[in-house]
Amino acid sequence: MICRHFGICGGCTIQDLSYAQQLASKEAALWKLLKPALRETDGMIASPLFAAEDSDEATPFHFRQKVAFVFGSGLRGRGLIMGHYERGSHRIVPVEECPVHSSRGNRIAFALRDRLAAAGIAAAGPAGGVLRHLLVRTTRDDREAVAMLVVTRNDKSLRRPVRSLLESDDRPDGFFVNINDTPGPFMVGPTTIRIDGRSHVRETVGGVSYLISPAAFFQTNARAAEVLQRCVIEGVRGAERVLDLYCGSGLFSLPLAAAGSRVTGIEENRQAIQDAKTNVRLNRIPDSRARFISARVEDGLERVGRERWDAVILDPPRQGCPKPVLAAVFGQIAPERAVYVSCNAELLGGELPIILNMGYRAVRIEAVDMFPHTDHIETVVRLVRR
Repeated sequence: MICRHFGICGGCTIQDLSYAQQLASKEAALWKLLKPALRETDGMIASPLFAAEDSDEATPFHFRQKVAFVFGSGLRGRGLIMGHYERGSHRIVPVEECPVHSSRGNRIAFALRDRLAAAGIAAAGPAGGVLRHLLVRTTRDDREAVAMLVVTRNDKSLRRPVRSLLESDDRPDGFFVNINDTPGPFMVGPTTIRIDGRSHVRETVGGVSYLISPAAFFQTNARAAEVLQRCVIEGVRGAERVLDLYCGSGLFSLPLAAAGSRVTGIEENRQAIQDAKTNVRLNRIPDSRARFISARVEDGLERVGRERWDAVILDPPRQGCPKPVLAAVFGQIAPERAVYVSCNAELLGGELPIILNMGYRAVRIEAVDMFPHTDHIETVVRLVRR
């Protein structure tokens, strides 16, 4: 199965390869990037890569539980289109299918798009307009779904098409409108209005339940997230005090706290921190074992950096860890163990020598295929202090 938009849409880049070929290609690329940074005493990359499905012979589709589309104007500025950006540009490719998205998420998105287009509502642009993005978060079994429509303003014209969706068979279990009136790189704005239904979906990963709101960061592929979680926890298992940086909604923090560790998570996304605190109560984890701080990691480290930490987890965004964070973790805190989760192997190749030169050894490197059909890979590096 190859999507009809492959080759134009920038979402998938290697969908024309078999899944076994995709894994082999990613492993070779990862080894090429990381090998120059490693010493003879460091660990090797675990092979084969952990696949996103139980079998690496299967070709995974419909694995993205976070559906995201962008709105734009049609030819000569007329009509409404919804799709993804063309690779390397901000030109929007209108799409009629997206096989990597959740099936239910796609149905909700396309049903709302058709209603918005029929109502004549325009996409945001230099000449005005309302519609920016559409986000749908589902569970891996598609039983639960919440949607968020990102707009420049809460315009009255939205009421009829949204009500029509909520009265249809394609309705999500919860619906939000988010106001983002500032052009820029951020998809979601500061104001969210709950229109209907539930505020979260409930996902279970590694035996821990997570309530996930559409705006908060949580891994988009729940099956692969479970593999990633297992790799990270194994690297810090048994540590009494764990610092989880860029912790999101607690993918790593919560199972560690449930197992008896005392964990502090730091995350800039306030909604993710709010979800993490809710998830502590949901899983009946004692408050004494889980503390969450909403702050930039640089600022949060100033508050907790003088405390004793047996292990540190770092899961930074795609742009990697700022050098002051690396210096604070590996130079000042200097835990016995650390786990670095990177979604940018190229940057990781430059960061690893910095970490190793501060007195650490890489004992194991594992890779998780979070995003099949793309060049992206999640890399988990277990580090111990020499």
